[in-house]
Amino acid sequence: MAAELHVELVAADRSVWSGEATLVIARTTSGDIGVMPGHQPLLGVLESGPVTIKTTDGSTVVAAVHGGFLSFADDKLSLLAEIAELADEIDVERAERALERAKSEADAAAERRADVRLKAVTGVR
Repeated sequence: MAAELHVELVAADRSVWSGEATLVIARTTSGDIGVMPGHQPLLGVLESGPVTIKTTDGSTVVAAVHGGFLSFADDKLSLLAEIAELADEIDVERAERALERAKSEADAAAERRADVRLKAVTGVR
């Protein structure tokens, strides 16, 4: 049996995804990090960016995450995000409109959120 880690992705308002994985890639203030079973314990601050979860059944789950923390110990990874949504929940046309609106209003924070949502859908890091 392949090594696995238990992952909990939680937003401020709901549990977004929970399950077993072989690899999780997330963006932290120190840069992108990959967490696999057996990783050293860690605590990090999440930056806005896509989180990629390689599940034990071979599928890939991608979420747009905006801020928060991640904690890993004993093959349990918790991602506690301010805002998180799975790529398949994102309305691409709405995200594209939000990006254009943010650019026209010079709203850097809104532009970053819309950009991360589109990256999560397209699989671009």
